[in-house]
Amino acid sequence: MESDVVLLDVPPSFSKHVRVYSMPIRHFECDDVPLANADEVATFATSKRNDEHLSGRWLLGHCLGLWGVKDLSVLDIVRDEHRAPRVVFLQGMWLNTPLPSFSISHSNGHVFLALCESEFDIGFDAEPAERSLASNAFDMISTGLELEQLRMNPDSSMMLWTSKEAVQKAMRKGMHLNPREIKISIGDLEQNISIEKSIIQLGNWTQKGYQMALALRQKPSVYLTAEERLLESTRLAMLDRPDWGVGCNTNRNNV
Repeated sequence: MESDVVLLDVPPSFSKHVRVYSMPIRHFECDDVPLANADEVATFATSKRNDEHLSGRWLLGHCLGLWGVKDLSVLDIVRDEHRAPRVVFLQGMWLNTPLPSFSISHSNGHVFLALCESEFDIGFDAEPAERSLASNAFDMISTGLELEQLRMNPDSSMMLWTSKEAVQKAMRKGMHLNPREIKISIGDLEQNISIEKSIIQLGNWTQKGYQMALALRQKPSVYLTAEERLLESTRLAMLDRPDWGVGCNTNRNNV
């Protein structure tokens, strides 16, 4: 199975922080995928969705190992109010080693995984390059000058579509962020765009017959569990008081 995993190229400006992998979608049993949640898998209505999800979670676990995270048994996948996922340590582990951010995409029988350093949010999307968006759907994703440019350059529709999907994921909002509010310069393969006080680094390229888009932003805040907040508070207290240590002041002064 590991031999099916391919490390893809990314634009040079992303190569310092990002790795992107792909593999064919396979059938997995839930018990064979450490990062799968049986309750979530049970909600899927089709075998196709089941295989997509489990292939993505298997690929995530495999590539976390390549990243250097070897023990998957101490990890969990949690979702926020917009169902954006992130990988965390299980409660009770009391570990705060930085874990990478990730984005998963499924298309045309393949699953794609983008990993990046923990200080970034990442979004990735891929679609077959030969596909195009129906012209009657253009005004569902674009307005104003962008819509005019799209109508003049309909062959750019898939690049625009994957770009907006990647940005929605990097903003951790999915379709809660209206694609028409994401303004992209059609024709620019790499660009920075501003959304809701965030600067998004956006890149587009084609590889292995797919149109790919990658979006990266500096995290606006750190996502902390209760344990992580306590560890961070302790760390800050230690920095603020160099004489701080194990035990109380009375015990230390009597030593």
